[in-house]
Amino acid sequence: MKRRSFFKILSFSGLAAAFSPVVKAAQATPFIGEGEIETNINDALKIARTENSMPGLFPAKVVKVNDEQSVIDGEPQETAAYNMLKSGMLALTGESDLKAAWLKFVSPNERIGLKVNPVAGKQLSTSHAVTKSVIKQLQEAGIPTENIIIWDRRLMQLHEVGYTEENYPGIKITGTECMDENGSFYNAEGKLYGEERIDKDHYFYADLEGEYDSYTLPYMVNGGKYSYFSKICTQEVDKIINIPILKNAGATTTLCLKNLSFGAISNTGRLHKLWHETCAYICAFPPLRDKVVLNIVDGLIGCFEGGPAANPQFICEYKTMLFGTDPVAVDRIGHDIVIAKRIEEGIQQTDNKKAGKFIDLAQELKLGTSDRDKIELSEINV
Repeated sequence: MKRRSFFKILSFSGLAAAFSPVVKAAQATPFIGEGEIETNINDALKIARTENSMPGLFPAKVVKVNDEQSVIDGEPQETAAYNMLKSGMLALTGESDLKAAWLKFVSPNERIGLKVNPVAGKQLSTSHAVTKSVIKQLQEAGIPTENIIIWDRRLMQLHEVGYTEENYPGIKITGTECMDENGSFYNAEGKLYGEERIDKDHYFYADLEGEYDSYTLPYMVNGGKYSYFSKICTQEVDKIINIPILKNAGATTTLCLKNLSFGAISNTGRLHKLWHETCAYICAFPPLRDKVVLNIVDGLIGCFEGGPAANPQFICEYKTMLFGTDPVAVDRIGHDIVIAKRIEEGIQQTDNKKAGKFIDLAQELKLGTSDRDKIELSEINV
């Protein structure tokens, strides 16, 4: 079917209702999986690393850029986001030329996937101010528009928050789970469209059974004990730029590792019982480990409670952005920001060490640095 006419845009209320079982599962985030659960993580660790593998060109380095004018009257400002992005890229790379900074990570002959996060709807998605600034700077660095792809797990959510062809002309907007123009998840043969978009040669196995009713299955694509990587990761992009949001999930946080792991595979409902391990383990597999070259956290607007859904009373203006090739180090710094806000608001008194278990697991897998004392943090006020 033609991509341009393939998808139906749902109303926000309808979308929220449709995803309520999934959101509830995500909110029920346990600190520890129940007992030892067998996985195939050792298979991932046997595969040779590449020059692009996490933690990337600048391990244990994070740049934090702040701008008090980046959000005005509750709206992220694109000009401010562009300037923050420029400052962060130059500081991270040590370059004096912005084009040279971008070309350290990508080249004009590569297909670049921008992994955004639209899960919580219009109130708390990766902002268009940041995404459009990234695209503009990629274009200025010589990356052809047709080589830029915006993606997430669910295409319906991307459309709902404004990631559409109208707003991003010439750029492919894609997802793994999707509907046709009649609002159906199934083709004429009764097969889920999502099944055509997962790669069964690349998977995460965990000894947990995914069992879903007919209502939930389209959002999972498959049940059973295997979670398959999206073809977006395995076949459609050469490099990935990760653009998560600065937000919480209970007393823990969902930034780089969570945005990648739960966004790149199918059959995730079962994995909330193995939340921390999943956030770390999935990123150790080559489709993510060897392709994610840059993490840019959109912290212009985030939240400190009620995440990963959007609860207006807990949405806040952090007015910051985080940069790094090391997703573990970036997650550690972002985690500290969100927890500090939770403590300030009286939601908790101290950080619970178990809340950062996934960050420590990722360090054990050599995906980056979680030890705060070993992270080089540079802070810039624009």
